[in-house]
This record gives sequence, C-alpha cells and structure tokens, in this order.
Amino acid sequence: MALQSDPELEAGDPAPDFELEGADGETYALDDFADSEALLVVFTCNHCPYAEAKFDLLNELADEYDEVSVVGINPNDAEEYPEDSLEKMREYVADGRIAYDAYLRDESQDVAREYGAVCTPDPFLFERDDGEFRLAYQGRLDDALNPEDEPTRFHIREAIESLLADEDVDLEWQPSQGCSIKWTGDA
Repeated sequence: MALQSDPELEAGDPAPDFELEGADGETYALDDFADSEALLVVFTCNHCPYAEAKFDLLNELADEYDEVSVVGINPNDAEEYPEDSLEKMREYVADGRIAYDAYLRDESQDVAREYGAVCTPDPFLFERDDGEFRLAYQGRLDDALNPEDEPTRFHIREAIESLLADEDVDLEWQPSQGCSIKWTGDA
C-alpha cells in the first residue's frame, strides 16, 4: 500500500544532523557535505518498487550536479526486510544500481524520525545558507506517482535549478508517495 509523505519540517528549518555508516564503510555527518550549495536527502531503500523506480533519477542528479550532494538514507528494518541490509546496500552500490554521493544506513531509525520521513522515497532538498543547510523543498521527485509510470515533470530538477540560480523554489509541496518505512517492531 502506498503512503504519502507528511513533512514535519517546514521551509527554512535547518537540516537535522546525523552520523551514519555509508555503504562504502565510511561514516558520514551533515558537515561532510558542507561544500555543497544544496543537499538532497532522500529516505529510500532497496526493495520498495517506488524507491527502485527513482534509482536512475537520483543517480543522474548525483552525476549531473557537482554543487548538489545526493544522499540516500535507508532506515528500513533490515531484520524483517533483509534486502535492506547494509550488505545488500553495498551490493547495490558495487553493481552500479545506486550511484548517489552517499548511501547511508539509519540502523536506529532515529534520523528518519527526526526528519519526519514516512515513506520511500521521501526527499528533502536543503539550500546552504550562511553555512547551514535549510529546507527549501520537500515533496515529489517527479510526477510519476506509480512505479510503472513515466514522468513528464521533474519537480526536483525544477527545485534544484531554482536554488542554483539563487531563486526561491516556487513549487507547491505535493507529497511524495511510496512504501511505508518499515519501522522496527512493526508487524
């Protein structure tokens, strides 16, 4: 069943900090992306068809925009969903299915809770402002709401282009849609 995002962060809110292990074995914190003009944090996973349908778009964004860091964070319960384990994340990175700037594991699920993420994918775009990342856009990556749909509009590209042109992001925040985050202890 598809779930829609319901953001707790508001425009201008600072990005909650994190310290998470990456699929590459490194540990990443918010400060590691401080040289970027923008930071796209996407709560995602390996097994959800909605998340899988956006792998290529996120890979393209990471490749295309040097000024934007694309960070995937996988918060799913890996015990119940072994496809979302750190080992599987490493496989996805190694075989090129995922080529974000960083793919991180939120084992405790605390970071997903702090951001208010509820589904995969659930994207948050932050603009660097006076040395701090502030929320500029939270919503759909594109207008393809179902995994088999072909997108005709890329909301996230519009938002990124606005930020890089030093313009306000003039987009209605329409909720992202995807599988629910698989919280530890959920039946």
